[in-house]
Amino acid sequence: MTFTLGPSLLFVPADRPERYAKAAERADAIIVDLEDAVAEAAKEAARASVREHLPGLDLERTVVRVNPVGTPAFEPDLRALDGLGVRYVMLAKAEAADQLDALAGYRVLALCETAAGVLAAPEIARHPACVALMWGAEDLVASLGGSASRTPRGTYRDIPRFARSAVALAAAAAGRAAIDAVYLDIADTEGLRAEAEDAAALGFAATACIHPSQAGVIRAAYAPTEDEVAWARAVLAAAETERGVFTFEGRMVDEPVLRHARRVVARV
Repeated sequence: MTFTLGPSLLFVPADRPERYAKAAERADAIIVDLEDAVAEAAKEAARASVREHLPGLDLERTVVRVNPVGTPAFEPDLRALDGLGVRYVMLAKAEAADQLDALAGYRVLALCETAAGVLAAPEIARHPACVALMWGAEDLVASLGGSASRTPRGTYRDIPRFARSAVALAAAAAGRAAIDAVYLDIADTEGLRAEAEDAAALGFAATACIHPSQAGVIRAAYAPTEDEVAWARAVLAAAETERGVFTFEGRMVDEPVLRHARRVVARV
């Protein structure tokens, strides 16, 4: 199934329905969050908000994040979605492929944000309900007993960096989309831009975010530059009259290079 969400996916707390429409205006898609963004005491009110306000949204651009399978909140979350026409569900803290069995009928974005989830990512990605994998740095580090996913310089530590790569590889191997983790420093737009550009260059389909101001930064980072588009179109045009490997503007071009070019054009 083609992944049509993204590149900017904006989380919005489910118990703040007044933010739904604004978030949808700013991002390519929104993730209405019934999990970490909602305090335990507010979860029932959040479900009521979802039932009342979700039908007014474009459900092809709306994801609902539900609580993990096996937690007391999971079944009530699913009951709240009954009959609403929700298409996309994000499963928090996915740790095994068979957990997705409980979400039959939904297109599932599986969030691998624990040690078990990252290691099970290949099996999770191959589940028929799965359309995308996302990874999460902060919950992952917490599951390890750690306290910081990034170094003082702002770069990911080794294990989060490994998890990012592992989830991206698992998604690609199964033909699913990969979604990059949120960037928590809202004021650091340059850091977000650099990280989103890196994600786009590596083949991620989208980056999640936590503030409306981040959505535009992500969208711009995923868009190829005019020079990149011009080069891609030119090399693809040249390939039509070439056979096998050839040289274009002093660079060797083979099928992997042409695939890169096709991806650039597809992102326009």
